[in-house]
Amino acid sequence: MIRVTVYRRAADQTVKGLRVFGHAGYAEYGSDIICAAVSALVTNLVNSLEAYTDEDLVIRSDEELGLMEFKFQHTPGHDAVLLFDGCILGLEAIEKENADYIRLIFKEV
Repeated sequence: MIRVTVYRRAADQTVKGLRVFGHAGYAEYGSDIICAAVSALVTNLVNSLEAYTDEDLVIRSDEELGLMEFKFQHTPGHDAVLLFDGCILGLEAIEKENADYIRLIFKEV
């Protein structure tokens, strides 16, 4: 199962980061459309944040483990929050149709 943890500051719900861990197990490696969809959304989010914002990010990934994690170093600006929320919207849609393979967890930090 893929676990997506969305980190928000407890005091004001400001976005702090995102952690994706695991493999869906929907199909064989290379044919798993759920893993591919999640990977595409999260990779596009990180690439978009780097290309279109000036946000300082700490990024960590490990393809074998199915790990992609990033954290904002400072409070993100409007554009970063919009990109982030768009990604979460897509992940929630995947979870709605595939709850046996992906779980979103919202955690206050």
